[in-house]
Amino acid sequence: MKFRLLAHAVALTFVAGAAHAQDAQKVERLEITGSSIKRIQEEGSLPVQVITREDIQRRGITNAEQLLMQISANGTGADNLSSNVGIQLGTTDRNNNGNSSANLRGLGASNTLVLLNGRRLATHGAKGNAVDLNSIPMSAIERVEILKDGASAIYGTDAIAGVINFILRKDFTGVEITGYGDVTEQGGGDRYNASITAGWGNLDKDRWNVMGVLTWDRQEILNGVDRAFSNGYQPSRGLSPDTAGTPFATQTGLAGTAIGASFRTPAGGATQTFNRANLLSFQGNCGAVDGQSQYETGIWNAPGFRYACSYDYGGREVLIQPVDRTQVVARGTFKVSNELTAFAEFVASRTEATKMFEEYQITTTGDFLGMRYPVGGPFYQDLSAYIPLFNNQLPIAYRWRCMECGLRTIETTTDTYRFLAGVDGTLFNKWDYKFGVSTAGSEAESVLGNGYMFTAPLTAALASGLVNPWLMPGQTQTAAGNALLEAARANGTKLFAGESSLIQFDGAISGELWQLPAGPMYGAAGFDYRKETYKFDDGSRTTQPVYQAPFDPQFAKAERTVKAFYAEVAVPVLKGFEITGAIRHDDYSDFGGTTNPKVSFRWNPIEPLVFRGSYGEGFRAPSFFQLYTTTTVSPVPGNVADPVLCPLSPNDLSVCAIRPDSRQGGNPDLKPETSKQWSVGFVAAPTPWMNGSVDLWQVRRDDRIYELNAQQVLAQYNTFPEALVRGTNGRLDGPGGYIQAGFVNAADDITRGVDLSLRFQGKMFAGSWNASIDGTYIELYKSRVYINLDYDSLAGAWSNRDLYPRWKHFAQFTYTQGPWSGTLYQQYTSSYGDQNPPGIAAAGFPSVDSYLIYGVSGTYSGFKNWVLTAGVRNLFDEDPPFTAHNLDFAAGAGWDPRVADPRGRAYYARVTFKF
Repeated sequence: MKFRLLAHAVALTFVAGAAHAQDAQKVERLEITGSSIKRIQEEGSLPVQVITREDIQRRGITNAEQLLMQISANGTGADNLSSNVGIQLGTTDRNNNGNSSANLRGLGASNTLVLLNGRRLATHGAKGNAVDLNSIPMSAIERVEILKDGASAIYGTDAIAGVINFILRKDFTGVEITGYGDVTEQGGGDRYNASITAGWGNLDKDRWNVMGVLTWDRQEILNGVDRAFSNGYQPSRGLSPDTAGTPFATQTGLAGTAIGASFRTPAGGATQTFNRANLLSFQGNCGAVDGQSQYETGIWNAPGFRYACSYDYGGREVLIQPVDRTQVVARGTFKVSNELTAFAEFVASRTEATKMFEEYQITTTGDFLGMRYPVGGPFYQDLSAYIPLFNNQLPIAYRWRCMECGLRTIETTTDTYRFLAGVDGTLFNKWDYKFGVSTAGSEAESVLGNGYMFTAPLTAALASGLVNPWLMPGQTQTAAGNALLEAARANGTKLFAGESSLIQFDGAISGELWQLPAGPMYGAAGFDYRKETYKFDDGSRTTQPVYQAPFDPQFAKAERTVKAFYAEVAVPVLKGFEITGAIRHDDYSDFGGTTNPKVSFRWNPIEPLVFRGSYGEGFRAPSFFQLYTTTTVSPVPGNVADPVLCPLSPNDLSVCAIRPDSRQGGNPDLKPETSKQWSVGFVAAPTPWMNGSVDLWQVRRDDRIYELNAQQVLAQYNTFPEALVRGTNGRLDGPGGYIQAGFVNAADDITRGVDLSLRFQGKMFAGSWNASIDGTYIELYKSRVYINLDYDSLAGAWSNRDLYPRWKHFAQFTYTQGPWSGTLYQQYTSSYGDQNPPGIAAAGFPSVDSYLIYGVSGTYSGFKNWVLTAGVRNLFDEDPPFTAHNLDFAAGAGWDPRVADPRGRAYYARVTFKF
């Protein structure tokens, strides 16, 4: 670790630490996330970070996504709503519309288990492999426990990277009404929230309590044009759009069209050829159209594009998509006796998200030759004045950014629910037990909004010549052209609909087994029975084809049952030294059984010092998508060589330049991903006003589920020889021949790092203060697809899916005096290597600068029944750091939403009235 950076972070706790005041604890047995044994709470053998309701309110957090962005152990990936706009990286992020995910350690959303009151939720109805954070009712949350260690030995699948347990408020009485507003200084991206909480009955006196929470919140849209840093055209910094799809169309080289496959100009001489032609470029006037610029051939080493214009489509992205959420929580508790409590709980939410990204880039080549501009059309663009051999008797092939089509829009509605009923209690004042039965579900439907067009009428509209792709500012389409475009719109067409469901019956018992010389020995045992179902309906099968719509293969309803048993024991070996062991066996109806152990220790040699450590094994079950997605067939892009036959006849193009079919889809033979992980560290309280912990950890995953493409199969055909299916004539491109790509169990990845947590408290003037910092240092992240290849190392480097910056922390300082309290917080992400896009002629992008922002808030509770909070987010209006990336395969043009908040300085206020 860089000790200078660590020392800087520790010092910051005194000026920007986090409030973590601990109320006096009742002496009662509690179940802490990561263990099924109820005991008197103490600093245990596992690293659990607790975030209280007060912390959440001081920071102005209204949804779970905002909270996870402030957790240092959470990955820096495309899991928030700003990062997943306009991208779809295979099945990793498929159908991610309106979905936000947790991603501890950067190991993927499907490797982080999200619980509500210690029990599972249904996965997102469309994504199908992770819980949607939008379904978490933050207004009803009492605290959040984050286990930063694997926990498959207790919870089963998905807990390789850790567990996030959202715990609801309980036993609430009275009425609480809250209103919240969060507005940006520069405009756009405002947030609003309102909630009402009501509860009746005192469990101790009345033996019953009922509670209800109703919440509504809105995230308003933020457009890229409203922020100067959202800019994909900064050529002096090596950033420029690599597209000739412009609002004023660029003609493209294609045999049989007006400019041919290539052309020459008098200025270029007899040898220089070009394959892009834009009238405005010839005139030196690309910038006459908003967002256009001269194509930067020097940056992209593309001399053939000398006479092209480019368009900064990334700088015109929607930075934050608009979202509306409505959530309801109802809970009833009845104390049957002092030893038995029964409860029922209902949680439901509706999320409406509108995903918008750039307008169509229409390319009139390949399968869309029919879209070429026709000879004799009223807007035919003759470039004979610039291209001597321009043939105006041939149609024009072009690339056009269809501004009239509008931003491509996908409207997704997600409904989730969970109903839980259960009992918990004690036996003989010694054994704690719990039983519960629950049903949960998530339904998501995405509908195409503005910006998408049906392929056939769009082709006919363009082929008619009545749509003008060469409009200048102030010009508009004719009435006839507009009518053709309007008739082609696919508004209201169902893109897809998905539904997941979960039925669960579980129970556990824990307590003291017997007294040993070093102390009591505790044990626990439990069971878990689940039935999981999923189905996915792809709209492309029920309507006419839509141009460039991201349809996915559908499959009929799939289901599986899971039966699990687990046990845990905590043994005091010596005074102050305890070993805990756990084991769980899961039996899946679709791929078999898996057994996962875990062992941990806690050693307290002296009162202010605890050493702790753990070793565990884990697994992640393949998702329904990965197992059962319908197989699709498509030709391999470009010409490829047969890896077996071409070396035998290297000059034979019939085997060295072929275009076979590729098949991709689900793989029912997939095995689970497996993991081995360990952590070791200590907790120390050297003074009454200070305590902290340091934990070194590592996670290694094997049999990673990975989606291969055909090129990867060919490159490593010896690893997957069965994937080369030869036809009746022995050829890959012969009758019956193909390349089997898709999902496989690939090789491994390893990540290792250090978690740091420090807490301080004391008295000052007439009040008290407390401060803290939670940070994570990534020493190593490396991965490989094939066991015979070298690892790719990504710690501190750029990646299009997950970033692994070396250091992240969140720090906070709070001072309280009487009814007043004030908080100053800091969020920091260290520098990392910048992208070096393929094709850039002059590489040399050193790094993306670190990101550091501050926030401040104040709370006053001196008015009877009222609590008032106001704050400033991003106090110094820090822009996101520059990155030489322009949207492709990761969101953001000149900035990265995985790291930074695009809203800038914002002011928020919360008013709470209680009676």
